[in-house]
Amino acid sequence: MIEEIVVMVVIGTFAGIIGAMVGVGGGIIVSPALTFIGLLPAQIASTSLIPVSFTSLSSTVAYSRQHKIKYGLGVRMASFAIPGAAIGAILSSSLPLGQFKLYFAIILFLTGVYLWTRNKIARKGRNTGVHTIKNKRTRDFILSIGCLGAGLISSLFGIGGGIVFVPLMLVILELTMSAAAATSQLSLLITSVVGNLVHISLGHPEYLPAIFLSLGSVIGAQIGANLSKYVSETILIRLFSISVMAVSAKLFIDSLTSEYLR
Repeated sequence: MIEEIVVMVVIGTFAGIIGAMVGVGGGIIVSPALTFIGLLPAQIASTSLIPVSFTSLSSTVAYSRQHKIKYGLGVRMASFAIPGAAIGAILSSSLPLGQFKLYFAIILFLTGVYLWTRNKIARKGRNTGVHTIKNKRTRDFILSIGCLGAGLISSLFGIGGGIVFVPLMLVILELTMSAAAATSQLSLLITSVVGNLVHISLGHPEYLPAIFLSLGSVIGAQIGANLSKYVSETILIRLFSISVMAVSAKLFIDSLTSEYLR
């Protein structure tokens, strides 16, 4: 029992550090870990989403002190994502385990690709962003649909919507990486709270793992937010992106052999 607690706290801490530094949400680490211990999709998503909320809360507090958050934008993006968060929580209980692993593998692979190429995405945002999409209504439409999708995958897979929020802010709105990562945490906080409320009302979460994962995530988020001021995270992110794609490959193989996919 003590060993399991330590493992959960360590996983949560690492998830908090990564989530705070790159704005993708610590669930990208927590949720795969829960997948490999035999939980069902709704349990995985809901249990992972609880520490995501604590990571986002801790990160939001830290970034608020650094004055990096664009509050109006963060709240607006979250408002678009909220319906998706509610729908994702409801759908999670009807998704077979094999399909969950397959779709999750795809999302993890795309996340790994995004993390590997995010500097190019940031440069594209600065160079072409809003100049490419001049019509404000078009930009707002793309933003709203993207955020709706972010909310959906946030609650369906328990990973938070940062893998969508951050690229949207970089490419469509031309924010810097620092501002996008910080603002994403506020949007993640609001979206994940809504997803958690729906998951809890449906009786999905496993609370004991969630508590220790959340404890680690709070510690890790503070570390990550402070490290972001001093440390160039390029090497860390490259290594992490390779790890994410390796986990994606394992989930993909598992999904092909799962009886639940058929």
